[in-house]
Amino acid sequence: MELYTYYRSTSSYRVRIALALKGLDFTAVPINLLVPKGGANRQPEYLAINPQGRVPTLRTDDGELLIQSPAIIEYLEERYPQAPLLSKDLATRAHERAVASIIGCDIHPLHNSSTQNLLKQWGHDEAQVLTWIGHWINQGLAAVEQLIGEKGYCFGDQPGIADTFLIPQLYAAERFKVSLDGYPRIRRVAELAAKHPAFIQAHPAHQPDTPAA
Repeated sequence: MELYTYYRSTSSYRVRIALALKGLDFTAVPINLLVPKGGANRQPEYLAINPQGRVPTLRTDDGELLIQSPAIIEYLEERYPQAPLLSKDLATRAHERAVASIIGCDIHPLHNSSTQNLLKQWGHDEAQVLTWIGHWINQGLAAVEQLIGEKGYCFGDQPGIADTFLIPQLYAAERFKVSLDGYPRIRRVAELAAKHPAFIQAHPAHQPDTPAA
């Protein structure tokens, strides 16, 4: 498998975690989103792979090109059921997917690079953009805090799909200076993930395209 990825992309980060949790090997194909005069994701070569011009894209062992991190993770869950990311209980599965959706649908799109760039084009300065981002991250995390369990990972002793979405979102929260002081359950999950080999392997600091310090 090949994963078209960008080290700091939270969507790519989610898929890297899922692949690592399932013990699946892949080749990272870095796509630099910040190349001057248009990132590599906007070039014809990449648009032929992913018409949306975003990361991640997964090229499967069968040659299929899959886009959008929720769809890719669901594919991996169905194709490689070992180390399941979803509970056997249907109601719990719905809760797990709800947390993933809050992050993937309601928080992340409001602070990704395209949103930030548009806000700046409309005349908002850096402080205003950070205020915007902080508002939406806090609103989403406040809901997640109430939905996840009181021990272990988000929904149990083993990490699952909710954790694959939450941990990258916390990386973004740190980047945008959003405090986690009001979220003790979320902080607990973050502390567990920080010691887990799959989350360590997938972290932006450990990617082939991570800039040298």
